[in-house]
Amino acid sequence: MSVDRRLVLASASPARLQLLRQAGLSPDVVVSGVDESAVTAPRVAELVALLAAAKAQAVAKDETDALVVAADSLLEFRGAGMGKPADAEDARTRWQRMSGRSGTLHTGQAVFDVREGRIAAREVGVTSTVVHFASPSPAEIEAYLATGEPLAVAGAFTLDGLGAPFVRRIEGDPSSVVGLSLPLLRTQFGRLGLSMSDLWRR
Repeated sequence: MSVDRRLVLASASPARLQLLRQAGLSPDVVVSGVDESAVTAPRVAELVALLAAAKAQAVAKDETDALVVAADSLLEFRGAGMGKPADAEDARTRWQRMSGRSGTLHTGQAVFDVREGRIAAREVGVTSTVVHFASPSPAEIEAYLATGEPLAVAGAFTLDGLGAPFVRRIEGDPSSVVGLSLPLLRTQFGRLGLSMSDLWRR
């Protein structure tokens, strides 16, 4: 049985939007505008959860009847959280350090159920996936930097784009590395009394 609910993605990420569309959903996009630098936490996994919740909260306050989905991802490498690189030099340095090593990609995810102009329920969770990087040559790193792709994504790599050949393997949920965990989303919807198929576009 389908449910006529407005689904809102609180993110400008094309990868997250594409994931939801591939899963049969048809969200509207509303960018939160949250100042991510103002949110802090002692652990990376905790930080992405707080950021996802803040983004969902910012968008939900202007909704009257919607399911608001928000996410945030950071790569934890040697104890530090890495978002998008500041510039090409930052991305180059990261790849020189990550080459042949492993990091953990944490994706925080929030689903807020807005009914009658108030938030009726909140679901926040984190998915953590270990990413094992290959050892690209200096020329490959320069070619990748020249595409601009690593400058636009957390950790300076993608699993669903040009960076995929530079990832040897992962341990965990591939969709969370792309930007949003579909298995976690299914669980979060379930806790709100919904199934993914309820929200499939017809």
